Amino acid sequence: MLHLLGVNLPDQKLVQYALPLFYGIGQKTSLKILASLSIHKTCKIADLSEPQVNQLSSMLSDMKIESDLRKQIRANIMHHRSIGSYVGRRHAMGLPVRGQNTRNNAKTARRLNGRWLKAEKREYSSSTRSIIPSPDSPFASFFNRKWF
Repeated sequence: MLHLLGVNLPDQKLVQYALPLFYGIGQKTSLKILASLSIHKTCKIADLSEPQVNQLSSMLSDMKIESDLRKQIRANIMHHRSIGSYVGRRHAMGLPVRGQNTRNNAKTARRLNGRWLKAEKREYSSSTRSIIPSPDSPFASFFNRKWF
């Protein structure tokens, strides 16, 4: 097991299939990385030499992957929400963002876009507020009234 930039890469996997284990790297990007480092497609993680591992880690550290990419995506979504754009409002409501139909089959969008809602709700749930209004409130007399 090779531990590279916080991700465990299995020794028996080919390098081109192990690199997409990083968040933000797909098949095409992994093939471009292999071509730039002149690593053969059939090379396994266990067969990489120490200089190749060092080159690979330096190239991956220059890219925006894993937590940096997640932070950037979250910041972009929060920017859209703060300026009140259509995309931001759709994210806030947990609906499809890119013009998909909502009459049927919006379950995936509700699940994925709802993540941002759940994270915000958790932030506000820590405050403890009483259900009964304060004595200065106009509803206080309603709650304090003796009905019988």
